[in-house]
Amino acid sequence: MRATLMYAAHDVRVEDVADPRIQQPTDAVVRIVLSCVCGSDLWPYKSQAPTDNPRHMGHEFLGVVVAPFVWADNTCAYCGEGLQTSCPHGGQWGVNGVDGGQGQAARVPLADGTLVKLPVGEDSELLPDLLTLSDVLCTGYHAARTAGVRRGDTVTVVGDGAVGLSAVIAARLLGAEQIILMGRHRARTDLGRDFGATDVVAERGDEGVVRVRELTGGEGSRKVLECVGLKDALVQGFGVVRAGGTISRVGAPQFTEVPFGFADARRRQPSHEWVLSEVLGISDRY
Repeated sequence: MRATLMYAAHDVRVEDVADPRIQQPTDAVVRIVLSCVCGSDLWPYKSQAPTDNPRHMGHEFLGVVVAPFVWADNTCAYCGEGLQTSCPHGGQWGVNGVDGGQGQAARVPLADGTLVKLPVGEDSELLPDLLTLSDVLCTGYHAARTAGVRRGDTVTVVGDGAVGLSAVIAARLLGAEQIILMGRHRARTDLGRDFGATDVVAERGDEGVVRVRELTGGEGSRKVLECVGLKDALVQGFGVVRAGGTISRVGAPQFTEVPFGFADARRRQPSHEWVLSEVLGISDRY
């Protein structure tokens, strides 16, 4: 089959690789119908050292099932708490002999605990929308849900990328009254307004803090959702949060000053299980 391999920073190739095959009774082979590139794929694209053992790329894909950010057994104590990304028996896509999601097919370990049935066929017009449930929409929803966003809240979303826009959708779904989107890309912030943002703040640093506080009567936001930003975005979050408020940050950060390495971030990633069940009412296992 054909799959996407990363050999080094800026060196991505689509090559022939071995077809996936069942290796354990709990495996499934999924014919991939749709896949996409995640923002976290861009970090190794900029920084990965050259290797003779290229990584199989991709962790957002679907067939007539949806696969989440990681694979997991869905039976351990962590999975029972909605923390499938911390499953001691699970792992990441594209490493340790597991296929990536940017290819024609993928072997899925622990398939019964990982894959979720979709209520549509492979020719459905809904598939591009459902693809967001493999990672990005769940991550934005997780940011809002774990922050405790509720009806009447004031929420600031830091970041206008796909996760930030998903967080806007989630904040609106959970009943936030004021949603401030901090972003500087007009095409994205226009989408954010369509999705429910009541205000857009393009300023950063002290100017951005002042602007958010003006919009919130001088207090700041009760809930701040920092969506896959660098260190400056986290600092911005502390600047705009109200006293006694909550900051919820998601994504795999790429800075060392704060101990948020990828392993730490992985422990904080969302459970696709309850996101799917709450947003779509889907609960069927594979």
